[in-house]
Amino acid sequence: MSSAARKLPAAGVYLRLGRVSNLPTVWTNVLAGVYLGGGGAAAASATLPIVMAAVSACYVAGMYLNDAFDRAVDARERPERPIPAGEISAASVFSIGFALLALGLFGLALCGQRAGLAGAGLVATILVYDIWHKGNPASPLVMGACRALVYVAAAAAAGMAAGGAGALALAALAMLAHVAGLTYAAKQESLDRIGRLWPLALLALPLALYGWTAGAGGAAGLAIWAALALANAAAVRRLARRSARGAVPGAVAQLIAATALLDGVVMAAAGASPALVCACAGAYLCTRLLQRLVAGT
Repeated sequence: MSSAARKLPAAGVYLRLGRVSNLPTVWTNVLAGVYLGGGGAAAASATLPIVMAAVSACYVAGMYLNDAFDRAVDARERPERPIPAGEISAASVFSIGFALLALGLFGLALCGQRAGLAGAGLVATILVYDIWHKGNPASPLVMGACRALVYVAAAAAAGMAAGGAGALALAALAMLAHVAGLTYAAKQESLDRIGRLWPLALLALPLALYGWTAGAGGAAGLAIWAALALANAAAVRRLARRSARGAVPGAVAQLIAATALLDGVVMAAAGASPALVCACAGAYLCTRLLQRLVAGT
């Protein structure tokens, strides 16, 4: 084996940089967005895997670039991260991140002009977050906008059925609030403590927005809404008590996984089949299992 080959980072480094354990939540984001844009037929079309691959590339790119831009801060606060630990160079992480971002944008552009425009907005928002989230009090909202734009891009790729704009806007608002709430908690991770808990009230907004329609999805809709409520409550309780070291990153990882449950709530309210709703519950469980192998934060 050559000396160059021996210097290549281990596969685990690439997985950790991309926080790939969270990808099932990205896939359910896309599934929900495509369903909102075109219904059950769109969710079963050939467009779905293309959008999933493109948005997955954007997500992993955002995670890579986050580490690359944060390398100086991580050297002080999280020296175990791959770049400050010397497991991979910042130049390599930047190269991979920007290449994946371009690939993701190209994939969305293949799905039509509107999907390409939404993809450009997603890419721009990812870059704004990665470059300027330290010291930016609005950064949790920017991160929330990234996930909300996944809905918009996926719905655009599915054709955005007439009359569906209202449901899409409601879903995007709910997703923005959930992700903004968990991002606030994640910003405290290096300190392993939460300063003030009141921003976590954002996590209640999606439950309130869909509480009155939970029954419209039948038993599956009620069950997924209750599962989201329980998952959020357990995470917030863990954050409030902070009884053990690692409570903050553990709670944040659970809230990230719960993103898939919110996708199930959104689809149940839109009339999706119980099978699609259950797929979101399965994605939540899959994410929690994968987070044991690859840290989600």
